Amino acid sequence: MSTNTEKIPAKVVAAIVATGLMSFCGVIVETAMNVTFPILMREFSITTNQVQWMTSIYLLLVAIVVPLSAILKSSYQTKTLFTVANLLFIGGIIIDALAPSFGVLLVGRAIQGIGTGIALPLMFNIIMEQVPTSRIGFIMGIGNLITGVAPAIGPTFGGIVASKLNWRWVFYSLIPLLIISFVLGEWGITQKSPIKKQQIDLFSMLMIVFMFCGFVTGFSNLGSQAFMTFSVGGALLIGILGMGLFAWRSLTLKEPILQLRLFRNKKFSGHVLGFFLTQLISLGFAGAIFAPLGGRILDKFGARKPILIGTSLCLIALIAFTVSGRHLTNIFIALVYILYMGGMGMCMGCVMTSALTVVGKAKQSQGNAILNTLQQFAGAIGTSLVAMIVAASQSHLHTTRRISTAIGTQEAFGMLTIFCIIIWISYYRSVKK
Repeated sequence: MSTNTEKIPAKVVAAIVATGLMSFCGVIVETAMNVTFPILMREFSITTNQVQWMTSIYLLLVAIVVPLSAILKSSYQTKTLFTVANLLFIGGIIIDALAPSFGVLLVGRAIQGIGTGIALPLMFNIIMEQVPTSRIGFIMGIGNLITGVAPAIGPTFGGIVASKLNWRWVFYSLIPLLIISFVLGEWGITQKSPIKKQQIDLFSMLMIVFMFCGFVTGFSNLGSQAFMTFSVGGALLIGILGMGLFAWRSLTLKEPILQLRLFRNKKFSGHVLGFFLTQLISLGFAGAIFAPLGGRILDKFGARKPILIGTSLCLIALIAFTVSGRHLTNIFIALVYILYMGGMGMCMGCVMTSALTVVGKAKQSQGNAILNTLQQFAGAIGTSLVAMIVAASQSHLHTTRRISTAIGTQEAFGMLTIFCIIIWISYYRSVKK
């Protein structure tokens, strides 16, 4: 049992806060801008499909850059990566705040996506590399809290700013936070690992682009268009081909973008399966407030207890939602959802910590790259799967829309319950006692 007496150096704290603020800004600007879509459509005279690119181009570039994190960490100093990411993000923010047209707005969002893709893995790499072992669980929980709270407050923040000031102030208001982040990072980030230059394989990079473009496009259109169309079936086929060729290429290279050979480690594979499915069944981010609690339990008792307890709470909540079906009161929904959020928040950071521990220090940056990549991938398809089930119920059941929606929602919760059972078994088998 750990005594948690080891102190975290001030520079390490500053580095974590700096990278955490960048990640926070990256997530909050994404969700905050979603509520401004009607305003942007009127101001720039664009359609709903066009304004959706505000989110799509940002998420695509984040997803494409994140897999490169291990190679970037190996090839360049951490402070250099942070400086580039921060300046890119600030530049993108300024471009968007001053954008005279929608096209320029998209350019700014693309630049922000590149900056966020570089920044997201930095915080967890710094935590795993520089935080004392006895405090890693708690600090990983804090890291998940930072990135997890942003989506919960983003829409409210965006709505208030857009209604009281102007949508451009969503971008202006983040500049002070990014400046604070820059100052803290330039002072606090130090280099601990040796630099070893690695070449980025262009074919693998192209396959990553195909994979994410195909899957994001296909799953986003799955609920609104027929499967046998290019925008759904064709896009998904491109994504599958990209994923298959990327996996083949990665296994033939000595130094691939993502070290897929890590999946030979059965314990890591079990963690990754559970982590991926956990991202799919995530119903919200407010449970992130429980992440530090899970980290505390991990530091004292190991990863197994908080992960299995948290997953069990999620499973109980999902079973309650599934069994109750159409007979849900507001109080019942609130209580069960709190139970679900508590479980999700308790286990999420612990899963990342445990997964990166089992691969060893030398391979943690590659493990972190895999986890962050899967997180982006799961985020692209999780909501679409649930929406598809509800939409299918609405279109095929000959009853009122209210009842068909309720039935579809119950079926969706049934699917999530099955996923959660698989998650529990996976964690039970792979997380060490």
